[in-house]
Amino acid sequence: MTSSTTPEPSAPAPLLDLQSLVVAVRRRRRLWCVMALLGLLAGAALAVLRPPAPSATVTVLVAHQADQPNDPGTLIRTDAALLQTTGIAGKALRALGSSEKPEDFMRDYTGTGLTNNLLRIDVTGRSDAEAVARAQALADAFVADHVRRIQEAADAEAKALLDQRDRLREELAQVNKAIGDVAQQNDPKTAANRESLDASRAELTSRITDFGQRAAEAGVGTPRLVAGTQIVDAPRAVRQSLPKTAATDAGIGLVLGLVLGLAVAAVGAVVADRPVLRREIAENLGASVIAELRGVPRRSVGRWQRRRTRAARTRLTATLVRSVRGSADAVSLLELGCARTTSVIALDLAGELAAEGPVVVVDGLPGPQLAKRRARPGEPTVVVGERAGAVPADERRLGVGSVAPGTAWTDLRCLGTRTVLVVRAGHGSAAWLHTVARQLADQGIPVIGVVLIDPDPRDRTDGTLWDGPHAAPRGRPSRPPRRSRAARRRTERQPTWTAPVPDSDQEAG
Repeated sequence: MTSSTTPEPSAPAPLLDLQSLVVAVRRRRRLWCVMALLGLLAGAALAVLRPPAPSATVTVLVAHQADQPNDPGTLIRTDAALLQTTGIAGKALRALGSSEKPEDFMRDYTGTGLTNNLLRIDVTGRSDAEAVARAQALADAFVADHVRRIQEAADAEAKALLDQRDRLREELAQVNKAIGDVAQQNDPKTAANRESLDASRAELTSRITDFGQRAAEAGVGTPRLVAGTQIVDAPRAVRQSLPKTAATDAGIGLVLGLVLGLAVAAVGAVVADRPVLRREIAENLGASVIAELRGVPRRSVGRWQRRRTRAARTRLTATLVRSVRGSADAVSLLELGCARTTSVIALDLAGELAAEGPVVVVDGLPGPQLAKRRARPGEPTVVVGERAGAVPADERRLGVGSVAPGTAWTDLRCLGTRTVLVVRAGHGSAAWLHTVARQLADQGIPVIGVVLIDPDPRDRTDGTLWDGPHAAPRGRPSRPPRRSRAARRRTERQPTWTAPVPDSDQEAG
């Protein structure tokens, strides 16, 4: 009996890979660091070129008739809002003798409630003296307006109580008249009516007395509130510290620049769609990552860093020698975004292969990377791509070319019928990596593996495609199908040739 196994559907790829996004943003740290530095410098320069205007402050104690210990600050916020009105601003301007519009003046001061009864007024001006004068005029205008409102409210309350008392007095007069009429009748039947009238007279008398007392209390409480509303901290100029202001503005600019830089880097990484992880590059090229190396440095490095870089290059060369040794076909190194590093790798590989026989490096790079350089003693022979046909058949050929945009795909077979791709992480887009894989497949050039240049040191993804496709992928990349347990056990026993990432922060030299 033959049993067939239906492959399980693979999980859909996420719309946004956060790990890849974080790595891409971290790799563009030069961008957001420069943006943060520019923000810091811009903030400091703004503080120096546009110093804060002279300002003054004054503190006013505000007494409220409805003060409560548990007041959440509603009354003082109301006072701060009343301060920002054209009425108070106009009174202050009239006291200053200024022709400025109240609407314009309102933009030069603010009111802040410190406690339930303390109001701080901050005012700016063209000079310290002008700012102090403005603060004094504003405080006087606010106190006068607050006192006026207190007196008007007390007068209105007292008038209402007195009007009610006068109405009750009229009713009392009618009751007294009714009692007098009943007393003149001397009729025993009117005794009950007499008692009712007496009770009404007593109640009206009590209410009249109560309204009189409340009206008197309303008038007595007003002086206390008026005296309680006063300026407790005289207007004074606020001394501005240029270093402190510059440090504050520089810090704000630093944060804003950093946030803007991170946002630009994140948006650019999403729009560009440039794979940076080993897993993504292997999936898009359809080939395993067999080794990694930092890029060739363009500046001098320390002795310890050079030693570690040479060790990493030695491991990479050994990995490539194992991959191409024993191959009867010509092998090529095709670069994408790392022509200089690929030239160094080719010379190292040719030097190792020279122990097994003569090696000729065929330079097919778009620029004069190898052929026109000054050759050192003991280095292999380098010829340009046009002279590749003159190489003797008994000599091993190692081609060096490029798969960057503008590549002549039909010339790649002249460099080698098998190839190793040397790709800089984050250089090519996913669409271009697909194009490279498809063109190599159409030319019949199998890919031995991928050498990843300048990888992310924190990348822990797997760049080995054990079940990778034999042909170039077409369209969007997809996850490999799930395998049975027996297939996974067979896969786990197969070795991986991926070289470890060097710990040095510098590129290979």
